[in-house]
Amino acid sequence: MISMLIEDMLLDCGATVVGPAGSVAQAMKALEGQDIDGALLDVNLGGEKSFPVADALTERGVRFVFSTGYGEAGVIDRYPNARTLQKPFMPADLERALAHLAAAR
Repeated sequence: MISMLIEDMLLDCGATVVGPAGSVAQAMKALEGQDIDGALLDVNLGGEKSFPVADALTERGVRFVFSTGYGEAGVIDRYPNARTLQKPFMPADLERALAHLAAAR
């Protein structure tokens, strides 16, 4: 349900959505053959940390924003250039994060 709301928010911002992915494996599969400009990653994907997905995006030079309900601890240390959205977030928060991604390209 929440993923559908976030998908709607992304679409309203003009983004193209690849996903949602409920696990790291699904997210990695979704990356295959895709030309991705940026990503919104939930830190927790089905009980797994999304760090392997973040690493794959970093290797491809793709900027991303983490979404988390657990705070920035552990995320900022590992990914100091990544932005973090604290859940729950408002559409305006997501718009600012996407604008940051677009400006970084």
